[in-house]
Amino acid sequence: MGDSIKSFDCAGKTTREINAFLKSAARMGHDAEVVLQTPDCRHNIAVGIVDPLHIRIEGHVGYYCGGLCDGVHIHIAGDAGWGLAENLMQGRVTLEGNAGAAAGATLRGGTLVVKGDAGARCGVAMKGGTLVVGGSVGAMSAFMMQKGALIICGDAGEALGDSLYEGKIFLRGRADSLGSDAVLADLTEADVVLLSLALDEAGIVADAAGFQKIVSGKRLYNYSTKEKEIWRLAL
Repeated sequence: MGDSIKSFDCAGKTTREINAFLKSAARMGHDAEVVLQTPDCRHNIAVGIVDPLHIRIEGHVGYYCGGLCDGVHIHIAGDAGWGLAENLMQGRVTLEGNAGAAAGATLRGGTLVVKGDAGARCGVAMKGGTLVVGGSVGAMSAFMMQKGALIICGDAGEALGDSLYEGKIFLRGRADSLGSDAVLADLTEADVVLLSLALDEAGIVADAAGFQKIVSGKRLYNYSTKEKEIWRLAL
């Protein structure tokens, strides 16, 4: 990071003013670094930034923080509402606290780290990237996941990986239940390497070999002849 750090006090500022400041700072170049003070759980902070920028947010944020970004590095010293880092393309978002529902929804690339717990539908419709949760996740996490890796160091709620197409879920604790077509698979050496690197980069201490792997059974989009006939007769 560069030597010059800009601070911005969000108190009394509109969301538009905050994001305009961030986008202006991003145009300074790859070494640009900013600190946002007193965010006061503001919604939609740091949205739509497509130039590299290091952002530290000192406090809690509301919903959709860090959404629709490409190449940002955001560190949040607090909790976050729902939709954290929604549709992140590249970059890294780290949350020190807990996240609301749909953290990392439609994640396409980069890395989202939630040091605490995450709510329901964590990683819903992921299309790439890596999502690491240091705690537990709520129900329907990784629903309709299509690509990427969801790493859960705690437990998971009901229907984990429901309607999973592709991608991998790694679970260290237990799930209340697996979703439709989500099945257990053997952990490979490549998986252990992936887990070790992701956990180390996230600053989370956990034994990579102690995780279960959950993948798609591929029955929802690969019907057998017998199943097709059953559906034909049912119609």
